[in-house]
Amino acid sequence: MNLRGRNKVSAEFSMSSMTDIVFLLLVFFLLTSPSITPDALDLILPKAKGKSTNKQNASVSITKGGAYYVNKERVSEFNIETELKKVFAGEDKPTLILRAEEGVPIEDAVYVMDIANRNNYKVVLAVRPN
Repeated sequence: MNLRGRNKVSAEFSMSSMTDIVFLLLVFFLLTSPSITPDALDLILPKAKGKSTNKQNASVSITKGGAYYVNKERVSEFNIETELKKVFAGEDKPTLILRAEEGVPIEDAVYVMDIANRNNYKVVLAVRPN
């Protein structure tokens, strides 16, 4: 008399479905990562703890050499205000991202903050996460 069952469950585990999922996640993150990075120069920012914002209307970047950039376009120190007025034309609540490289004199950052204050722009200081 044969009492053994006909259905045998295999104790092996197939990793093919797991590798498919990992591959799809990798492709997803590779495709979406360039869209996450804001339009900005490659600056070494100071470290700080804080919450960042996703809404960005314009960014002003200041390098150690004293060069000013508005949305990746180099502008002179005296033309920053006119360039920002062009960018923020028609905006309801304009937000300015200030990206001052580590080692930039505080006077340069305060100069841009003063322009933002005169024109009622909200200023967010960009930093590296701690």
